[in-house]
Amino acid sequence: MNTIQKLGCACEKPTSDYTEYRSSELGIDHTNGRYGEVSIQQCKLCQRIWIHYFVEYESFSKSGRWYKGIVSKKDRPNITPENAVEFLESLEWYVYGGSYFDSRGEFGQGKLRVDL
Repeated sequence: MNTIQKLGCACEKPTSDYTEYRSSELGIDHTNGRYGEVSIQQCKLCQRIWIHYFVEYESFSKSGRWYKGIVSKKDRPNITPENAVEFLESLEWYVYGGSYFDSRGEFGQGKLRVDL
């Protein structure tokens, strides 16, 4: 399990806003036909790097869900769209939310619910 130290930055709050980050697209995870959108976010305040994973099934209402977790600079080059879920599941904690959970954000750990 990857241990992540909390610094008390606003980016660690489950309800942090997307405007607090610089974002760049990493790619699409086609595993199991889920078409998960994977991006890299960097906090404008503390400069930490986050992996953000979003998936939504258009034929199902309230199916949108996202997960994000902090990644170290040394681990970042090893993250791909295809292994992002596995990486997030290995973290001590991550933040998740979306219409699927009826939540703007909460802390979680363990298995991600990304498949139907």
